[in-house]
Amino acid sequence: MSFEKPWTEKYRPVKLDDVVGRPYIVERLKSYVSRNNMPHLLFAGPAGVGKTTCALALAREMFGESWHQNFQETNASDERGINVVRERIKDFARTMSMGGNFKIIFLDESDALTPDAQNALRRTMEIYTSTCRFILSCNYSSKIIPPIQSRCAIFRFGPLPEDAILEKLARIAENENIIIKDDGMDAIKYIADGDMRKAENTLQAAAFLGKEINGELVYQVSSRARPEEIEDMINASLGGNFLASRKLLDSLLIEKGLSGQDIITQMHRQIMDLDIPEERKVDLVDKIGEHEFRLVEGSNERIQLEALLARLSKK
Repeated sequence: MSFEKPWTEKYRPVKLDDVVGRPYIVERLKSYVSRNNMPHLLFAGPAGVGKTTCALALAREMFGESWHQNFQETNASDERGINVVRERIKDFARTMSMGGNFKIIFLDESDALTPDAQNALRRTMEIYTSTCRFILSCNYSSKIIPPIQSRCAIFRFGPLPEDAILEKLARIAENENIIIKDDGMDAIKYIADGDMRKAENTLQAAAFLGKEINGELVYQVSSRARPEEIEDMINASLGGNFLASRKLLDSLLIEKGLSGQDIITQMHRQIMDLDIPEERKVDLVDKIGEHEFRLVEGSNERIQLEALLARLSKK
């Protein structure tokens, strides 16, 4: 088994046809390649769903062997001020392409750019359209100013469907000569939650410990609680047994080392699977949302989670 590269890079699709779970997006991008032309693009969606992969594959197919000379990737979360737009991006955009009609600048996490930097970027996009096209990638398109959005063709990347993740993991397992048990695959799907990068990293971490991947191994390397453990804690609390639910919480916090944010996020996911009336689920989501906000604001994890379980224990 080879671990010379992280599997997220080793198995990153090179061509658009290799991208899984994005048939409509791939079809639109391939039409740009066939015309050898494209507008500015805005890729919006959560992490690990194929935004960077699609940008790289598009550049490779658009420019062929010279794609490195005609493609620049910049991470806006590292360089988010106006100077990076005025200097680095503008210097690349103003020069002619090598062997093509235009260059491509891929600006990752562009929603981290300051408003001043975005306004400078808007002007750069206007002036250098003949020599450069932009691909902006962001988690939240609402943080991109409207003048930039109006200049781009917007692509929405949602969480990847489970069958796409299964297809990719099966391909990796075959190539790396490992076996993924059914419960192991279910565990990876649960942990990934539509994020291919997280799925591949989890699989690689588990593969370090053995060639047969089961659910127990996956939860061990991912430092996540099993869904049934979270469900047992919630049910104990709803049944009025606060001390029992508190004991289960201690196990997750102390023995397994989970963070309060991880636990409350998993509680929110498990609520919909509980066999309780819908009105009760609405009440639980409301309470979980309130305590999650307190955690984000910096409250003590243990106190807030115990307070949440205490509220759930009250009839």
